[in-house]
Amino acid sequence: MARLGKHYNEGDVIFRQGEAGNCMFVIQRGEVEAIAEAGGKEIRLRTMGTNDFFGEMALFEKETRTATIRATRPTQVLTIDKKNFLSGIHEDPSLAFRVVKTMSHRIRDLTERLARYENQAGEP
Repeated sequence: MARLGKHYNEGDVIFRQGEAGNCMFVIQRGEVEAIAEAGGKEIRLRTMGTNDFFGEMALFEKETRTATIRATRPTQVLTIDKKNFLSGIHEDPSLAFRVVKTMSHRIRDLTERLARYENQAGEP
């Protein structure tokens, strides 16, 4: 049986921070980690597994990728471009809500982590 998605081995980079993007990805099986690179250091933002998605910001804005995504074990991902995403929303409007909800959770998590970091940095 043929699989629609692309296979990545452990350690394979799916995309790098700073690259241009025009699609999002859905994890069919496996696990990836999102890593921000700053000041020569890698900061793990989160791990994601089966049915999670990433790269969705590329569908909404023409900016570069904000993180590197790397497989942490053998992983299969499906690529979704803007046309297919909009078609999916037309068929199931709740898809848009789920994407926005996930993006909101990610922003809240990063905001809380940044606040904790700033509080720690301000301590003597």
